[in-house]
Amino acid sequence: MPLNFPILLTWLRVALIPLMVGVFYLPGAWISSFDKGLASTCIFIVAALTDWLDGFLARRWNQTSAFGAFLDPVADKLMVAGALLILVQLDRVNAVVAFIIIGREITISALREWMAQLGASKSVAVSSIGKIKTTAQMVAIPMLLYYDTLLGLIDTRIWGQWLLAVAAVLTVWSMFYYLRKAWPLMKEHS
Repeated sequence: MPLNFPILLTWLRVALIPLMVGVFYLPGAWISSFDKGLASTCIFIVAALTDWLDGFLARRWNQTSAFGAFLDPVADKLMVAGALLILVQLDRVNAVVAFIIIGREITISALREWMAQLGASKSVAVSSIGKIKTTAQMVAIPMLLYYDTLLGLIDTRIWGQWLLAVAAVLTVWSMFYYLRKAWPLMKEHS
């Protein structure tokens, strides 16, 4: 396993996941519900920024590796799944929406692994639909973790719900897009 700064940032993201989730299990006498939302939002945002930074630095410093390429999406999916499960428990996200998003991530990860084994990983490379979905999701989740009015102007509950609905639609759309691109190889190797 190579160890470099971008991979350390990815490991930091993995370590932040239980912290983001654990904040909600602190006793109410220690921290208010508002502060739990604020703390988890800040942790999620820091983790999301490390996602961008580790990829940027790995490419810039030419420190990409097969292990980093494996760990990065795993960390992303764990971060999103952990946040969505907390949001379902807090009744801020419908379980069906969380299932759609998490189920798609598992499906596409498995598809990408299978396609890589066939030497056709470029067939399921990240699309612009997937990037827009990820952006909507990564903005919606911290809004729903915060779950209050931001700066007296932005009702994060409404915007978070709306953006997560957009992300869920794009999730299904992008899943069908990837499956359609992989379909010829799936038929050939079934």
